[in-house]
Amino acid sequence: MSVIDKNGLKITSTLFEFINNEVIPGTNVKSDDFWNKFEKIAHELSPINKDLIEKREAIQKKIDEWHKKNKNKDFYKREYLDFLKSISYIVPEKEDFKIETSDVDLEISSIAGPQLVVPVDNARYALNAANARWGSLYDALYGTDVISGEKSKEYNEERGNKVKAYVRKFLDEIAPLDNLSWSKISSIQINNEDVVFLNGKEEKHLKNKNQFIGFNGKKDKLSSILIKNNNLHIEISIDPNHLIGKSDKAHISDVIIESAISTIVDNEDSVSAVDAEDKVKCYRNWLGLMKGDLTAGMKKNEKSFTRKLNPDRSYTSREGKKITLHGRALLLNRNVGHLMTNPAILLKDGSEIPEGIMDAFVSTLCALHDFKNKKNSRTGSLYIVKPKMHGPEEVAFTNTLFEKIEKALGIKKYSIKVGIMDEERRTTINLKECIRQVKNRIVFINTGFLDRTGDEMHTSFEAGPMIFKGDMKKSTWLGTYENWNVDIGLNCGFSGKAQIGKGMWAMPDQMANMMEQKIDHPKSGANCAWVPSPTAATLHSMHYHKINVFDEQNKIKSRSKAKLDDILEIPKADRPNWALEDINRELENNAQGILGYVVRWVNQGIGCSKVPDINNVGLMEDRATLRISSQHIANWLHHGICTKEQVMKVMKKMATIVDKQNENDPAYNRSGRAGYIKMSNDFENSIAFSAACDLVFKGRVQPSGYTEPLLHQKRLKKKSLN
Repeated sequence: MSVIDKNGLKITSTLFEFINNEVIPGTNVKSDDFWNKFEKIAHELSPINKDLIEKREAIQKKIDEWHKKNKNKDFYKREYLDFLKSISYIVPEKEDFKIETSDVDLEISSIAGPQLVVPVDNARYALNAANARWGSLYDALYGTDVISGEKSKEYNEERGNKVKAYVRKFLDEIAPLDNLSWSKISSIQINNEDVVFLNGKEEKHLKNKNQFIGFNGKKDKLSSILIKNNNLHIEISIDPNHLIGKSDKAHISDVIIESAISTIVDNEDSVSAVDAEDKVKCYRNWLGLMKGDLTAGMKKNEKSFTRKLNPDRSYTSREGKKITLHGRALLLNRNVGHLMTNPAILLKDGSEIPEGIMDAFVSTLCALHDFKNKKNSRTGSLYIVKPKMHGPEEVAFTNTLFEKIEKALGIKKYSIKVGIMDEERRTTINLKECIRQVKNRIVFINTGFLDRTGDEMHTSFEAGPMIFKGDMKKSTWLGTYENWNVDIGLNCGFSGKAQIGKGMWAMPDQMANMMEQKIDHPKSGANCAWVPSPTAATLHSMHYHKINVFDEQNKIKSRSKAKLDDILEIPKADRPNWALEDINRELENNAQGILGYVVRWVNQGIGCSKVPDINNVGLMEDRATLRISSQHIANWLHHGICTKEQVMKVMKKMATIVDKQNENDPAYNRSGRAGYIKMSNDFENSIAFSAACDLVFKGRVQPSGYTEPLLHQKRLKKKSLN
């Protein structure tokens, strides 16, 4: 691939031409000016970026040595705490403060609801996620296990009736009528600027008449009504000619609800992007979203069509005025963290550019198009979610980077907002001081169980063997960490200003379980939580209708605050005298997850997909899952719970199973991808299998336990052979 020399930078021509020919036109930015400023900032900040990564390793080395020195001693938490403070792992906590972020969209500040995460390298997925702002509740229920019974290709009236009954009960709960169930209404009309529900000739109204805000059609021949609850909208569609509507007493054909209020367009854990070719694909899709012209060809039921971004939705208010509602989710962009570099651009010394610097610059340059048309952010903001930062100093570095980019591109200070992924231990215990560093641009904090557990294990690697992975969910530190995140966010004034988020529901086929369990997220004070699909967003949205998150946050403010001592409770096993059978079962579970994910990442360039687990349950996997599983086995190896020979035997056994699970997967034979490449046919020469083994056997020495360095190395090797 050819290279362009520009101001001491060696830029892969693919990237250079993309920025010059596709991104810059339509902005007020000139090419030479952009590259001049880019070069200066890249060379100024890259050494600082490198120093921060080296500091991580230096701190980790000190922690490792402390655990080795105190291995056979009684563990005293106060001594441990004092030690962590002495090495600046824990920084002094300063006075209380409130965040001061301005120009924040309502989807961030005032509307609580589901949040999608979608890989940016797949245009179709990105469009589906952006368009998931509205979803059919009928379809979501009919097509999932929330409704019991068999599904069939042809419409099943019995199942359809179950769906209608479920929805009517939901409407009775969140938009009750005055002494009448939604199941009893025979028609809906508009009368004197109010909506009237008829049961024969009997007229009834909403208990809260203010919930009715608009309609479509004529007052005596409605096509829909619009109601509002907890700042979320519900459209009741009315069509006597529709398959569903004609069999319904009130001719209700569907119930459309606001679903994915926001979507994180992901450049990080859910993509496999290792070079200029991959990065341009990601950047091009983000550019299309910012311009509003992204399209993707699709085929369904033998019919081809083009998917594009949905328009806004229009209604008539009760007073006869036009109402316009956003047709798409508010889009955030997750950049990569500080660790990784990318060969797309080389610096003067021949080293690769820190990928996070490149991501921030290009993401912002693309967003200049949205600053003009304001189709995504109505306030003129760009929302960048920043993962895998370790402590306040690294957050401050991100703030510096964003400030320099704003100045370089001539945009208002604090236009670039930041979301902090609270997924590293040093960030968790210093969360308040991390937030302080970006108090004028922060819009988001969230918790992520898997990455956070991965760092928990790596940080305390030398402390002893870790408990079983499944037991982590019941451990003291984890529950405290989840509460701590909310407590700190509320204390810093997040309520009504910024998002407090919770993690992913990873089982997209188990929606019934999701509906039972994920209501705990809004109850916990989280005004957004991650879901794996548009359907899941539609279903999870029901929880935010039932729970007023901002009321819950007010209650939580008065509870006893989570304690740092509990967060520092290390999840190691005190007496690991486990049966061999149990050890092998845990190894097999971990190995299967590692191999199932890695084989797709390395061979196919798939960064996120539904991977069958050891029980053939499809789980949405990304690098976070890989991190915890590889660190867990590496930890057990280090402490003698298992042997290298034992683990290798398990890896080969599970590779054969993974091969069997994947051999007929149609995903490997579409979109120009080659067919599935089995690992078990040639273990010695399988790049994917060697990657999985390295993640385990070299897991102890990986920086913070991250999987990216090894994955990128193996993926580049695989691409070089294509």
